[in-house]
Amino acid sequence: MLDIGRINTLQVTKQVTFGMYLDGGEAGEILLPKRYVPEGTIVQDWLEVFIYLDSEDRLIATTETPKVMVDECACLKVISVTPVGAFLDWGLPKDLLVPFNEQDRPMEAGKSYVVVVTLDDATNRIMASSRLSDYLDEEADEELSEGQAVELLIAGQTDLGYKAVINHDYIGLIFRNEVFRHLTPGTEVTGYIKHIREDGKIDLRLDSNKSATVEELTDQILKQLRANGGTSQLTDKSPPDAIYRSYGVSKANYKRALSSLYKQRKILITAEQISLSDTE
Repeated sequence: MLDIGRINTLQVTKQVTFGMYLDGGEAGEILLPKRYVPEGTIVQDWLEVFIYLDSEDRLIATTETPKVMVDECACLKVISVTPVGAFLDWGLPKDLLVPFNEQDRPMEAGKSYVVVVTLDDATNRIMASSRLSDYLDEEADEELSEGQAVELLIAGQTDLGYKAVINHDYIGLIFRNEVFRHLTPGTEVTGYIKHIREDGKIDLRLDSNKSATVEELTDQILKQLRANGGTSQLTDKSPPDAIYRSYGVSKANYKRALSSLYKQRKILITAEQISLSDTE
């Protein structure tokens, strides 16, 4: 069955002056324009192609890969706003439409928005929507579990923190007081399922299990100190961004690691620096 808005593997059935036709099964023959035909392709070859509708709503194939496909989310730039909606750059000659009724707030040309790409079952037209909650689950199911690593796409801010798309399928929340780096809509980052509430809502975090992080981090800090003459100006008073750039962890976890090393008498801590102790 043809998968519109996704990559399909189709067989070449006919060569013409303006391209090649591919076997689309029940959908019939689908044109692959000449400019997209790989050199040396012959009839009966199999090609991986992206299938969508052209400007006249006819099925068409391309060997180019768009920035996002159906059932995926991405942050895309608005190319223009017309009487039918906003058009986004998704990497193909025909821009991607976001109808006005699919815009969470009015879109503006030149700005970028996080959208989900979907297929209109009635017309087979591919479109996008910034109304993420209409298409993504806000409650976890058996696919998610606490502590699980997930891919996040930052979608926006709320009073509590940052809304994030999880694995293109769910929406979760990163609480503001647990964010230790600069986040903007469109930021892609690996995160973790912190907690699944009784109502199914998903809380997220940007670092992994506390104990594992602290244990690994203490080794990294000691290694860094030994490599830099036994001292470092990165203390428990340093800005969160500086700590993240050096170790990729939150300030809270960095302070826990320093506390652990101090209790083990492996480091000394002053307001200006940390240093290896005489026993280390």
